[in-house]
Amino acid sequence: MSQNEIISFDPATGEELWRRKVGDVDAAVEIARKAWPAWAAKPLATRIELCRRFANEVRAASDKLAELISKETGKPLWESRTEVEAVINKVDISVTAYAERTGQKKLDSALGGTAAVRHKPHGVMAVLGPYNFPAHLPNGHIVPALIAGNVVIFKPSEKTPATGELLMECFHKAGISAAVAQFLPGGPEEGKALVAHRDVDGVLFTGSAQAGIAINKKLATNPGKIVALEMGGNNPIVVTDTPLVTDAAILIVRSAFTTAGQRCTAARRLIVTESMYQPIVEEVKRLADRLIVGEPFAEPAPFMGCVIDNDAADQLVESFLYFLSNGGKAIKHMTRADDDLPFLSPAIIDTTAMDDRPDVELFGPLLQVIKVPDLEAGIAEANNTRFGLSASLIGGSPQDYNRFWASVRAGIVNWNQPTNGASSKAPFGGLGLSGNHRPAAYYAADYCAYPVASSELDQPRASVGVGFKEG
Repeated sequence: MSQNEIISFDPATGEELWRRKVGDVDAAVEIARKAWPAWAAKPLATRIELCRRFANEVRAASDKLAELISKETGKPLWESRTEVEAVINKVDISVTAYAERTGQKKLDSALGGTAAVRHKPHGVMAVLGPYNFPAHLPNGHIVPALIAGNVVIFKPSEKTPATGELLMECFHKAGISAAVAQFLPGGPEEGKALVAHRDVDGVLFTGSAQAGIAINKKLATNPGKIVALEMGGNNPIVVTDTPLVTDAAILIVRSAFTTAGQRCTAARRLIVTESMYQPIVEEVKRLADRLIVGEPFAEPAPFMGCVIDNDAADQLVESFLYFLSNGGKAIKHMTRADDDLPFLSPAIIDTTAMDDRPDVELFGPLLQVIKVPDLEAGIAEANNTRFGLSASLIGGSPQDYNRFWASVRAGIVNWNQPTNGASSKAPFGGLGLSGNHRPAAYYAADYCAYPVASSELDQPRASVGVGFKEG
């Protein structure tokens, strides 16, 4: 990739997929600022109707979009189709959320006037998207921002720009202009320039903790710019007493290896009580051995595809070897069928004996297993992280779950459900290195508009009180 071009490759084949010149950040921001007043002045009903037309455009292009997502990310076609459905469904969810979270309110007022709460858009919003869900996750910022009356400059991940371009074309075909919903191809430098630009009013980011922390630092002295950070997780799935070993193992496998482990909510750490360790680990390995890894359009359909690129695959293999050489015990080795392509087998390694387990997000199909004596120790181990996105308890009683829910630090806490697959009808986000307490999904409306409190009379009426001389 040159400094002047963004090139996208099909990770499953290594072939070039897409190539464009990088965008001009200053020009994009200038266009957006000019477009904002007219867009914000449109009636809410008009903005909603245009977003509904966008959903129809995505529906019409659903096959094309799903195939492109699979080609650009390497994920199976069945999974890309579910992502496209999520893009379509996001519009109705966002309309409902906007009305509920940022609707107008009339309040009691003294003096017979009116007191009200209304919401205003911020202005120009920069949306920085990730590669793992290159349509759904940025769309989760874009649609709520547009409904609220903001204009959007969308810079997709440099690894999945073709999907971002097609997504924005759907907005344009729906009648939302290219000035209101702009596509800006670029790499890290363009992202940094957007974040720092004085005429960008908000930064809506989904991606790694490292990049999110850099954004946070850059804007630490600028409290006026709204910043929503959706970052990753070192997510625990804790198993305690349950007779349903196979069901528990399926939930673990789904949590750890869906999307080749490239979900911010994927289970990274399987924490198992001593009494459940042997049956759970044996069954998880048995299921992992059966997983089909293959290219997106293969038959039969694979459970998971490749990771995003060879660099990511190399780093994951190195991480597995690091665990092995520092006290980890392999349960299922990570293998790579072709050194030139980023296909990895799902890997499982017991890190119980490691003195110092790295608290990092290993973004791929690598599951660490940690044995603990009881649930209390399991909760403590679950919290042994700077992250706080998703956590799940498998097994146990309602009282056990109440204790888990109350004690574990995470923005998503589940019981007998996977760590991933969160509902768009609920808030989505975390704490610590996982986010800055601005959850997305249903609560995206909260950071797309700000509340304005008003006290209003149709004529000025006032009387003087204490502290005035007689006139």
